[in-house]
Amino acid sequence: MCLAIPARITHIDPATETAEVELGGISKQISLALIDDAAVGDYVLVHVGYALNKLSAEEAEETLRLIREMGMLLDGDAT
Repeated sequence: MCLAIPARITHIDPATETAEVELGGISKQISLALIDDAAVGDYVLVHVGYALNKLSAEEAEETLRLIREMGMLLDGDAT
């Protein structure tokens, strides 16, 4: 089973098709090679360092809430 986690884009480097995303105060560099038209502030599903697709803020918040409910994220890890 694979798990992709919603994370918010905080910076994009168009020269390298990479972005910095943030989840619960942790930043990570990811590839944007698999999606088009990503922008700072967008939420993306991240799996093994790649953004798989964009999703709405509402979808991201609900998914993160469910993950927290399952005990996979600590309270306050994602806003």
